[in-house]
Amino acid sequence: MENYIVSARKYRPATFDTVVGQRALTTTLKNAIATNKLAHAYLFCGPRGVGKTTCARIFAKTINCMNPTADGEACNACESCKAFNEQRSYNIHELDAASNNSVDDIRSLIEQVRIPPQIGKYKVYIIDEVHMLTTSAFNAFLKTLEEPPHHAIFILATTEKHKILPTILSRCQIYDFNRISVNDTIEHLQFVAQKEGIPVEPEALTIIAQKADGGMRDALSIFDQVTSFSNGNITYKSVIENLNVLDYEYYFKLTDLFLGNKVPECMLLLNEILKKGFDGNHFITGLAGHFRDLLVSRDASTLSLLEVGASIRERYLQQAKVCSPKFLYKAMKLCNDCDLNYRQSKNKRLLVELTLIQLCQLNAPADEVSEGPGPTQVIKPVFNKTQATNAVQAGAPAPAPSQPAPQSPAPAPAAPTPTAVPHVSQPGGQPTASPGHPIQLPNVESGKKIPVIKASSLGTSIRNNTAQARPQTPAPAAARPKIQEEWEDYIFAEKDIDYYWREFAEGLPKEEAANKGRMTNMHPHLLDDKKTFEIVVDNDMVQNDMEALAPRIVKHIQEKLHNRTIQMKVRVSESNENIRAYSHLERFQMMSQKNPSLLKLKEALGLELS
Repeated sequence: MENYIVSARKYRPATFDTVVGQRALTTTLKNAIATNKLAHAYLFCGPRGVGKTTCARIFAKTINCMNPTADGEACNACESCKAFNEQRSYNIHELDAASNNSVDDIRSLIEQVRIPPQIGKYKVYIIDEVHMLTTSAFNAFLKTLEEPPHHAIFILATTEKHKILPTILSRCQIYDFNRISVNDTIEHLQFVAQKEGIPVEPEALTIIAQKADGGMRDALSIFDQVTSFSNGNITYKSVIENLNVLDYEYYFKLTDLFLGNKVPECMLLLNEILKKGFDGNHFITGLAGHFRDLLVSRDASTLSLLEVGASIRERYLQQAKVCSPKFLYKAMKLCNDCDLNYRQSKNKRLLVELTLIQLCQLNAPADEVSEGPGPTQVIKPVFNKTQATNAVQAGAPAPAPSQPAPQSPAPAPAAPTPTAVPHVSQPGGQPTASPGHPIQLPNVESGKKIPVIKASSLGTSIRNNTAQARPQTPAPAAARPKIQEEWEDYIFAEKDIDYYWREFAEGLPKEEAANKGRMTNMHPHLLDDKKTFEIVVDNDMVQNDMEALAPRIVKHIQEKLHNRTIQMKVRVSESNENIRAYSHLERFQMMSQKNPSLLKLKEALGLELS
């Protein structure tokens, strides 16, 4: 039985032309070989499975080839190429820095570098996962990397360039490998499928390429996995079933339900998706991507950003025609907010369901959806028509709201009332009202009392001219304004001002974060009049900002301290004043001057102040 070789190894590129998705880098390397302008150290960095180590091997093989072709490729016929293909070449050394990352390993490598090649021109040292070297190993490698022998070339490969020392980076030519695009991955997978004689559907290869996330090695591994699952017949359904990918059909159905404002159907479809084992976060991110694909499908200039198969592309084009840009913008925003809050939510399913309900309401009629955070509140009149009629029959005039007011209303003659009697009964037992006194009317039909009405609220005076000329009787204490009870001008101290000053600062919105920071570092000072507090700032710009904020601050402190005499004053500090906030380092220096033992404690513990 023939030994099976995985596709990632079997179809590994052997020449620069067969490298997928890195055309710019391979062209640069070929030109450097053709012009004999080779650097002594290279750094290949990029994501996993994009061809870093493969390009390093091809480069090492090509520069040692004795008879390179006209297009800059290795001949595969000379002794050097044969030794490389048979994995017996002594000119190419590979070192895995993940397991050989000590200083002793680097010293052993430096000793080998001194030996010249027996066949070929160069000895190439490929150090994979070079970011795993320790700092000591990097430092031991610096001198050799900077000035190696003329026959030695180093190629370093890594997926995490930020972990490499800057001194190493400055000694290398850096080549950044890109993620392989979906289209390039699909083309290479089609090539492999043709070589293996495996029938595939284009939509299936699209799912594999998207799942690989720009890595060709991952794409080929998934391809082998799906081939085994589908028994050599790769279809779209077999791929989504094997890779646990949510079918496009669900997203198309949900979008139609959103446009039709069908909340119950959306909830049932979500329940079906969750029963199949899909995670809510995976679902909501896929839905956001679906809305994004619909958005790019609306414009011919952005249609190239749609990375799907031909048949699914047609469905996107059809559904994009019925989706307005406003709907898609809001839908993507809701899905993105749900994705951000998903991890912190304790009831994750409810969060997703609320998002679906909001998506259904995007196209709902205006009278079915409440715009605010709660239902609209309608203020109803206190009196109904029956009560108003009884009030008019009782002698209390009421304006007719349904009739328009005349342009120049003539003053109506006031009904004469007794002069010194606060409450007077009219014939028939109906009481009337005097100024400042309420009137209460019985309801004959229901036996209940009508709410108390002040005569002044009816809009017509019931006092005659004689009563108006006579000095008015002072109103009782119960009818006086309550403003005098609320403002008693309580006594306060400077610490009370400081407390409510900081309370106001904490309540400022995020848009006023600068003012909040300033107020936190300020301390109000109460002046000698015990009514005005002073704020000292360090420049005119801050003074203008604080003066603009002063009315709100004063109103807040007056209400909290029940004192309407409180005032605020802002001034710029004098040259001899120091009002700025101290940093952590300055505070420590001031404290250490008072207590030198703090310096000894800092040195004993090896502390550093940032």
